[in-house]
Amino acid sequence: MSQVYNFGAGPAMLPVPVMERIRDEFLDFKSMGISIIEISHRAKQFEQVLLDAQERFRQLIDLPDNYKILFVHGGARMQFSALPMNLAGRSPSKKCLYVETGNFAKLANKDAKPFGDIRVIANSADTNYSYLPEITAEMIDQDAAYLHMTTNNTIYGSRYNTFPDTGKVPLIADQTSEILSRVIDYSKFGCIYAGLQKNLGPSGTAIVVIREDLLGHASPETPVLLNYEQCAKDNSLTNTANTFAIYVTGLVLDWLQEQGGVAAIEKINEQKAKTLYDVIDAGDYYRGVIQAEFRGTMNVSFNLPSEELEAKFLKEAGALGLYALKGHRSVGGIRASIYNAMPLAGVEALAGFMKEFESKNG
Repeated sequence: MSQVYNFGAGPAMLPVPVMERIRDEFLDFKSMGISIIEISHRAKQFEQVLLDAQERFRQLIDLPDNYKILFVHGGARMQFSALPMNLAGRSPSKKCLYVETGNFAKLANKDAKPFGDIRVIANSADTNYSYLPEITAEMIDQDAAYLHMTTNNTIYGSRYNTFPDTGKVPLIADQTSEILSRVIDYSKFGCIYAGLQKNLGPSGTAIVVIREDLLGHASPETPVLLNYEQCAKDNSLTNTANTFAIYVTGLVLDWLQEQGGVAAIEKINEQKAKTLYDVIDAGDYYRGVIQAEFRGTMNVSFNLPSEELEAKFLKEAGALGLYALKGHRSVGGIRASIYNAMPLAGVEALAGFMKEFESKNG
């Protein structure tokens, strides 16, 4: 099989050793003679898979003991609605504060509107989200139920490098496209959540990490499968969980620990992003979507001088095994998603192609 590097934004590539282990264990899990996708979510063998994944995650991010780790249905998008259902009741007025810094941040406050008094306190839509607005203490109403932000914007490649002091207002973060990619002090957050499909595993499930004191505020209308308190009581097994997704997540977490943990992968991620941005910044042929001071390490989005050249770039890159580089429709161009599983060799192959393409077409 020829080498293919998958730069897709999600579902994204998994580490090769993880894929190999899935292959090897798929037909016979733990010498049971059946597959992981066949055993009951109530079986002691799966219960151990779940507990191991939760414990490994807690270790990797040095998570305090007063946080619950939940696996929930519907991916990150479902949490856009679940969050206000569970937390808006903390405020008598159901006031919830949002920061809009990209497409998914916009969807988050849109989906939350039926369940609370949603206030957008900072917004960068005026420049098609090419920068991240500052969040100051004066902007945060201390009577609000929570403040929601998207820490990394998949489409644009922007990232908050510091987080606001929110006082007594819990800080909630969508970390779908950067979870476990850098060292973060999670005690600053009341809740973080992420779809699994970028840095953790298959799509369709999300991990929710929530401080225990934020449980128990769900509105009476909250469906049982969206109620975080109930999910915590049942340890994510209120109904049949996506057992395969949790199993794969556990394998990815094992792999990450073998790489040296989050601090080690952060250094590699910085090197990968720098490799691509050095090519972009070397001239004016490639133009980055996001302002330089707001760049993250997970998604690198850029444009070429014309749509015709972008189409040619994508065709030739694909022929070389550089897969899924087409940018999101809102910005066009090229997007390289270089999550934890993307090896440095893949990024170097893309950087080399970019230099060669410019020399031939510049």
